This record gives sequence, structure tokens and C-alpha cells, in this order.
Amino acid sequence: MDSLVQPHGWIALKLPSGGLRVLQITPNTTISLGKYGSFPSNLIIHRPYHLTYELQDKLPGENFNRLRIVPASELYSDILSPTTSTNSTGETPITNDEEDVENPLSTGIEYSLVDPESGAVVARTDRAELDASARQTLSTEQIEALKKDGTDAGRDIIAKLMLSHTAIDQKTEYSLAKYKLLKTRKYIRRFCVLPMDVPMLANWQLEKDSNKILDIREEMIALLGCWANVHFGEVDQSEDTEAQEPEQEHLHTPGRWLVVDDTAGLLVAAMAERMGILYPSDEEEPIHQRECLDRLEASVGAVDPTTKLSDEEDDVKMTAEVQQQSAPDTESPQAERRVPICDPKPRRSSSQAPFAQSNTLTVVHANQQPNLAFLRDYGFDINNPTQSPNHPLTTHLMTISWLQLIQPELDNTYSSALPDVSSEVLRSWKANRRGTYYRKRRRWVKTRHIVDTTRKGEFSGLVVASTMDPVSIMRYAVPLLAGGAPIAVYSQSIEPLTALVDCYSIARRAAWVATPPEEAVGKTPEELEQWAGNEEFPLNPSLVLGASLQTSRVRKWQVLPGRTHPLMTSRGGPEGYVFTAWRVKPAEGKVEARGKARTRKRKVEETTKE
Repeated sequence: MDSLVQPHGWIALKLPSGGLRVLQITPNTTISLGKYGSFPSNLIIHRPYHLTYELQDKLPGENFNRLRIVPASELYSDILSPTTSTNSTGETPITNDEEDVENPLSTGIEYSLVDPESGAVVARTDRAELDASARQTLSTEQIEALKKDGTDAGRDIIAKLMLSHTAIDQKTEYSLAKYKLLKTRKYIRRFCVLPMDVPMLANWQLEKDSNKILDIREEMIALLGCWANVHFGEVDQSEDTEAQEPEQEHLHTPGRWLVVDDTAGLLVAAMAERMGILYPSDEEEPIHQRECLDRLEASVGAVDPTTKLSDEEDDVKMTAEVQQQSAPDTESPQAERRVPICDPKPRRSSSQAPFAQSNTLTVVHANQQPNLAFLRDYGFDINNPTQSPNHPLTTHLMTISWLQLIQPELDNTYSSALPDVSSEVLRSWKANRRGTYYRKRRRWVKTRHIVDTTRKGEFSGLVVASTMDPVSIMRYAVPLLAGGAPIAVYSQSIEPLTALVDCYSIARRAAWVATPPEEAVGKTPEELEQWAGNEEFPLNPSLVLGASLQTSRVRKWQVLPGRTHPLMTSRGGPEGYVFTAWRVKPAEGKVEARGKARTRKRKVEETTKE
């Protein structure tokens, strides 16, 4: 992920109130933060993340606020101030009866004010708070007038509120720090720029619409990735070469995961981030593109290396080149300055699938189109036919429906194969008809490649976060896994996963070995993997080992002397549970143990002889 804010990228602005403002940074536009003000988007583009900005006052003749980077010494001035610490000697001052009214005696209890954002202690005191007669002399109308003026980034109104407080001198150190902290959060005009990574997206969506992501928390996403062993597989060796046919592909290549995602693409984004294919890479341009640009520079002089020909411009240039070759040579100056046209990126044949063979994700969905809306926040749209080929997910993400996986012959796209047309016939067609043929041909080739490679299996792992019955998912997904592949299934409630654990329990596996069902007698191991199950054995229990169920929840705690407890304002909702297991290959034939076995009876006889 980039360390700087990129144009057209998604970011999160953390406001002083603690809320998040998620937006896309579009150059040459104005970003409005409501009551805090507005500023040009160009002021934060190509600047580092995690910086805190302050909106300054508008200058004469300008309708926007300029920004100032707030240094860390200013951000934590109250926390690092020596006045916030308690008396080092720990002695309680002695007061008389008259002083008890303004300076109450120590209660023996230490009060601490903690900033919930940073977790640091702002102030400590051992005196009870006394502001029963405290009140603000400024009226509501005067405060609103100060808010409209908005001078000095909100610090002016905070100072006036504190100066106009009638009992400010009676406040204890704890009460004064608390009052200042509340007013600062309400009126200060500051914000912090945060990257829109997967944890930030999950936390923001959990507060906005938790049902859309099945109430999956950040720690549950991490558990799924760890138990499924999701990691970078290997560099694909066929990305710069011609793609092979599905029958010749190396299906045992590691780094191929099968995913069932009903979280609108959040789970896919988390897995892609672990595999290193979520963010566009900043690698150098390919060698063939540099050679092409070098030839252009030698012909016409200086050429912008970032310029790329679009498809329409490329077609026009190709047509012009064909006409140039067919036309007679002339000696005009324009003919001498003709530029040799070359494609900046070699085109792939319409009969080749543009997918990698390793480090890939295959998403199984139940609809006509997969719901991967959250991938748009990272520059990838699965439903966009003009998606940029430079994004890693373009060649490393494949989608397949349940119909194509179980009964591909019923799918119209897979079954309607387009015949090969000779180049002479293609040249005789009109441009619209030729474009339609190429578009349908490429779609059929992609669908055939995805279906054939997925049905052949040998995946490195299975990750599921869906509202479907996990038993029905495992019936068709487990046979597609390689031996030793991990399995991780997430569910909002525990009941579906409890039934799944029971299907792979030790008792059910022992019953399968002792008295197998009549439908499974006489079948080969390959046929038993595809067995549909019955009422007694919904699934083949010999295909999975180590089935277990677990849950985890990160709770925020308040850690203070004598008052350590979890925060009472934590979010509720479903706990969420994770099923974990491993795919195994049942042994064929009789298993015999070899070696010298020493029985217990022999050990007892040796001890009696001694």
C-alpha cells in the first residue's frame, strides 16, 4: 500500500469528535467537513498518512480554508505538561475549616482523566470535584456567534468559554482538564488522514451497516486468514508468456484459494491483502513497452513515457499503417516523418485466458454476478468491462457461480461455444460484428478456463463467510481441495457450525469405518469424495480431520489503579464463530504398523525378575 495519499484513492478522515469521514480524493475539488470548514483536495494529495491538519482562517478573497500540519508536541501538549502529574511527595495539604469550602479535603481516591483516543492520562487528582455552583455566563446566542466567527481554528472560542466560566477557579485539576478536553473536541477544527486499509474498512462498515458484512470483526477476519494459511504463493511464471490450455496447466501449483464470500468483498479484500494482490504494484514498465517507446523517441524525438495508446487510437493507427503499406511510396516530407507504430503492450489472443496460474483467488457466488462492491475502494471493479489490466486482481481473481461449478452444462455462457473463424472471414465482416464476435469469444474463453480449472480442484485452502448452510457448501467444496489444505468457515451463530462439527466428529467417522452406508459400498475413493450423503451421514467424515469450533473477541479495557475493567460502551451484536479443519486423503487398502512393538506384559515380567 502506498504511504502517500494518491489521487482518486479512498481515505478516512478522523474528526475531533471521533467519527470517520470516508471519501474519495478527487484532484481539483473541494472537500467539505461541515461545521469544521472546507479545503482543496490538492492540499493533502501526495502527502503522508497519519498527519493531523488544522483548518486555518480564510484569507481575504478566498472561499476555502488553508491547512496547517499540527506537530506532535502541540497535539500532546496537555498530556506531556508537567502540571498534569500529581504531587510527587504524595502529601495532602492541611486546610482549615474556611478553606474546606474552596479546597475540599482528600477523599483517599485518585481520580484520573484518560483520553479515549490515545489512552494517555490527561490529569490526576485526589480531590473530589466541586462545581455545584459552576455555570457559563455566555448565552447560547453568544456561543453561536463565536462559532460563526471561527477564528484561530476554534481555539479562540475555547479560550473565551473557559474565561467566562464563573467557577473556573474552583475546578480541580481533574475537572478542569475534563472540561477543556470536551470543549476542544467540540470546537477545534482538526482532522487526521488515515489510510483506507482492510481493518479501517471493516471497523467503519461495522458501525455503518454491520449486516452487510455479517457482523464480522477485525479479529475474526484475522482468524480466518491465519487458520486458512493465506499468504503469498509464488510469482506466476506465465504472466508474460502465452497462456496454456486448461488441460496443460499445473494444477498442483501452490497459492490457489477457494472463497465463498457474502460480505460484499470484505473477506476477498483481506485475503488479497495477505497475498499481495490487493493494491496496484508500482513496478517499472515492462521491457517490451520500454523498447517500443525507445523506437518512438528515435523516430519523432522526445516522447512522454507515460503516454499510452487507447484502443480506439490504436485501431486508427493500425488502419493508417495498412493503408500506408498498400499505397505507393512518395517522396513527400510527410512520408519521411511517418512513425512506426507498435503496441505498448502485446495483445493476447482471443483464445487465451488472461489469468495467472498461481497466487489466485476463486470466488464462488450464488447470483448471476458476484457482489464484490468493497473492492472498488481499492481501484478494482469486477463488473467493469473496461477495468485496467494493470491491477493485480485482474489476472488473479476468478469468479464462478454455483451452477457453473455443479452443472456447467446448464450454463448458457459455458455451453454456447463460438466456432473459430478464419482471418479472411473476419476481415469481410463489419467492425461492429467483428467486435461483438471478439467480445463473446473472450467471455467464453474466460468462463471455460475458470470452470475447468476450478472443477479439477487441488486448491490450497477454503475460506467461507456466507449465510448458506455450511453443510451444503462443504459437500461440493471439500472435494476440490488438495491433501492437507486448511478449512476455515465463519458464521454469525454457533448452531450451523455445531451441526458441521458433528458431521466430521470422531464418533461419526468410527461408525463410517465400522459400518459404511449401503450407498457407499463398492465405490472408488474418487466416487466417495463426490458422494452426496444421506440422512445418517450428510457428509463423508473421512475427508476432514481436526474439526473444531472457536471464537474470539477483542475487548477494550480501562487500566487504572484500582479501577481496571472492560469498557461498558463496547459494541454488542453477534459474537461470531469459526470452524477449522484440514482436508485429508483417505488411505487405500489395509494400514499395517511396522516395527518392534514392546508390550506392557513384557515390561512387567522384566521388573519381577529383577
